[in-house]
Amino acid sequence: MRFSGRFTRRRAVRAGLAGAIALGLLLWWLLPTGRPAFHQSSVTVATGVKSGVYDKYGQLLGPVLAKYLPGVSVHLLPSQGSVQNIDYVASGRADFTFAQADAVADYHGPQRSRLRAVARLYDDYMQLIVPADSKVTSARDLRGLRVGMGQPGSGVNLIAQRLVRAAGLTPGKDFTAVPAGIDTAPELLEQGKLDAFFWSGGIPTGAVQELAAHYPVKLVQLGDLVQSLHKLGAAADYYRAAVMPVDAYAHLHNTEAVPTIAVANLLITTDRADAALVERVTEAVIDSRDRIGAVVHSAQQVDLRTAIYTDPLPLHEGARRYYLSVKP
Repeated sequence: MRFSGRFTRRRAVRAGLAGAIALGLLLWWLLPTGRPAFHQSSVTVATGVKSGVYDKYGQLLGPVLAKYLPGVSVHLLPSQGSVQNIDYVASGRADFTFAQADAVADYHGPQRSRLRAVARLYDDYMQLIVPADSKVTSARDLRGLRVGMGQPGSGVNLIAQRLVRAAGLTPGKDFTAVPAGIDTAPELLEQGKLDAFFWSGGIPTGAVQELAAHYPVKLVQLGDLVQSLHKLGAAADYYRAAVMPVDAYAHLHNTEAVPTIAVANLLITTDRADAALVERVTEAVIDSRDRIGAVVHSAQQVDLRTAIYTDPLPLHEGARRYYLSVKP
């Protein structure tokens, strides 16, 4: 009987301990611990130049990421565009960023093998904007003019350099190249300090829309350069023929669709990023499409069916895990 009593008491003690442990686990699960659920406590997203689509997309995506990444602080880092964005991510200064596929293909830095994709987002359309009364009908007509080519670290500049080369022109020799981005080029055009400027972005781009609302401008077709562009090397293979619809901008002085070129935009990171965190970032990007797309119309192109096509980069393991989890 003594043995039986000791056994009963021991069982009661064990049961009590088990209950206490279970209660502790429940409280730990329900109450905030103050610690992030990921290996990273903060993330930095490199965006773009003020007034550009990257900048606007980033401003809207930031709060979404903060919601999807509890315990992780989210920071936005302005940049000149795709080329600088890739440098920021490769060097570790940023964790995620937006970049054109051609700029990614063109990148050959020492960290090239570490770059990974999270999603294909939307297409950028190359736009050549001139005053409505301009006689420019092709990039070949830019000879002798002052042309905004985008900032040195931008994807705009990368494509613009290739476009004028395909047109048989040399910056500095055949025309005056001005390193003006979408944050300054519209005003310079309106002031008569530029004769034309290039821009690569989703449509409509707010800065172009605002310019057209109070200053008569039009888009110049670039479709005649597609074949010449594709002869410039492997990175140029990421450009495809496209058409700017006549209603792309409400106030433009164009009466018909404008042939141009387009290139895919990617959300990228590196293999250093925590897989669980990248999985949640991917989910946040897909889930926020309609919310962000209501403001940044090009974001409406984000789609599960196309998001996985991230050539020239492989998907990050975390992104791949997310896409597999929602696969029908």
